[in-house]
Parts: sequence; structure tokens; C-alpha cells
Amino acid sequence: MPSIASREIRLVARPIGLPQSTDFRLASNPAREPGAGEVQVRNSWMSVDPYMRGRMVDRASYVPPFQLGEALQGGAIGTVVASQDPAFQPGDVVSHMLGWREAVTASAKLFQKVETHGLPEQAFLGVVGMPGLTAWAGLNEIGQPREGDTVFVSGAAGAVGSVVCQIAKIKGCHVVASAGSDEKAAWLKGLGVDEVVNYRATSDLLGAVRAAAPKGIDIYFDNVGGEHLEVALEVARPGARFVECGMISMYNDTKPAPGPRNLAYLIGKGITMRGFVVTSFAHLTPQFATEMAGWIKEGRIKWEETVVEGIEEAPRAFLGLFTGANTGKMLVKL
Repeated sequence: MPSIASREIRLVARPIGLPQSTDFRLASNPAREPGAGEVQVRNSWMSVDPYMRGRMVDRASYVPPFQLGEALQGGAIGTVVASQDPAFQPGDVVSHMLGWREAVTASAKLFQKVETHGLPEQAFLGVVGMPGLTAWAGLNEIGQPREGDTVFVSGAAGAVGSVVCQIAKIKGCHVVASAGSDEKAAWLKGLGVDEVVNYRATSDLLGAVRAAAPKGIDIYFDNVGGEHLEVALEVARPGARFVECGMISMYNDTKPAPGPRNLAYLIGKGITMRGFVVTSFAHLTPQFATEMAGWIKEGRIKWEETVVEGIEEAPRAFLGLFTGANTGKMLVKL
């Protein structure tokens, strides 16, 4: 069981504002042969996700920051090459959080077997992986959709937002979405979304959302923050539920952004606002997997992928998340 060649992406500088390609470095680091209780895995797909931006800052958070000079980490799918643990055999497909590298050897405890059931491997980094669970749990557990509700989803053409839109339609809701191009808007319409606002094509986001949701909104699923959050507060109906999943518009700010000027609506409208990270709902994974698999089989959930090829292109894929380069899940094929 020899070591196998592997390249990886390391963080070499902490970004200030929007990350630059110079903040990353490609390096070689062979995956050694496994010792007792370890497995050696060759990665086939890796994920880049907006939350990774926060880990590039040296501060306390719900996950430790990335360390300078070390390989970054993130979701990945790979195949076991060699194993010194009885739970894994060569050829097993596994998921893990040791992405940003072509191959890795580590404790078997860090890997989970994946039964694909006919789905492509990379779907377990998207619609039936962490983004899918984020959408399903955030909408159901916090948004608590009811038939006839109007749901507003910002950043709706991303991996999470697009799934939220489709689940909301399954639940009998009227769905209003925002996206950053006419092409993305057309794609969302094809998924069944009722109204789509191209926020890059309007100077009056509030007016556009009001026109799309004239009776107001009952649920806001927030992936963007900033102006979108202010607009959602303005058009919220009494008793609205705000699902605070992400605020990508603020991730590269170099100084604190102004808070929503109309936050007082929380009081007068009786709005419930709750932020979350997906790990809080990890215990619901079996229920999510069963329900999502059923919807996919019935053709009620569809997804799109934006694929960049080669480990050396992983930084470009990551940076593309902040310029709207992706429709659906952004993936790196290794």
C-alpha cells in the first residue's frame, strides 16, 4: 500500500476584503499509506461553499479558522484506495470534510460510506448533502411553511436557495425569488418559482419585490443579507418567519456594515428571526434523506451544477461564489 501522489490548496494569507488568488497556493503532499485504523482515499469531487470565507479569518467561531500554510478543508467525495480499518474496503465511496486535496490518509472515523442509490456521487455534496439539508431543515424547522404562504428566497439560484424554492412549492407555497441574472431567473422559473426578481437589473429592489409579492411575505429565507434583508422586513406580513441562513453580501466587508434601518418591524409585525448553522439539525439527516430521495424519484426536485475541473482551479471556483459565477452547486471535479 504505497503512498499516492496528491496536490492540495493551502491558505497562505488571510484575505482582506474579497479574497485574491494570491491568498492561495498549490502544493504537493502525497497521501501516505494508511496505518492501523486509517484509510487512504482518492478524492473525485470537492465542494466550495460561502461559509468557508469566515474560516479564513482568525477569530473564534462555530468552527475553527483555517491555519496559514495548511491545506484548507471542506466537503469532498472520494473512493477508498486502501484501508486498515475493517469498516472500509477498497472501492467504497465515502464523504468527508478533507477536501481541497486530491487524496488523503486519515482516521477512518472521519469518513462516512455513501450509498448512491443511482444518484451521481457529487449530488452528495449538493442536493442530498449539506446544502440540501440546510434548505430542508431551515425551511421546515424555522420557516414552518403552510399551504398558501408566500415565501421570499434571496440568492435563490444557489445550491441552498434553489432547493428551498422547490420544497416551498411542494408545500403549497407561493414562491418569490431573487437572482443575479436573467438566465438564472429563467432557470428558476423552469423549476416552478412563481416570481423572480433580477436584483442586478433594478435600481429599486423594494419596488420590484413589492410588485412580485403584493400581499407581502410570510417567510423570508435569507442567503444574502444587506439590502435584501431590509426589503424583506419592509414587505413582511404580521407573524412572518425569517430564516437567517447566510449573508453573502457582507462576507468580504472590511468594516461592519450598517444594520437594517427598519429592524423595528420585528416588534410591530411580530416577526420571528432565527439564525442557524446546519450542524444544529444533523440529527434530522435520516428523515431528510428519506424525504429528499422520494422527491427526487418523483421528479419534484431538480438541481443544477457548475463544475470547475482540476484542484488548481479550486480557488477560482471559490472566488466565483462572490461574483455569481455559479448556478446551483459550485463543484470542483478532481
